[in-house]
Amino acid sequence: MAIARIFHYAFDAILISTLAAGVRRSSGFTPNSASISDPTLRSLAERYLGVGESIFDMIQATAVNSTYFKRDAKGPR
Repeated sequence: MAIARIFHYAFDAILISTLAAGVRRSSGFTPNSASISDPTLRSLAERYLGVGESIFDMIQATAVNSTYFKRDAKGPR
């Protein structure tokens, strides 16, 4: 039971990080990790956001190579 809860929280954390990466890519807004004074916590925050960037890149590469997705002629909104 505890292992399942840990995996659930980890999956949720990865989803939130991936969502933050998507927001950064589409709008340019990103969390300001420079405002974290402790270098260790700042490094952890940057690594956490980096995981979301990696997952977002994998999802984007899968979508580009998939026949189920097509590029909108109008471009991003």
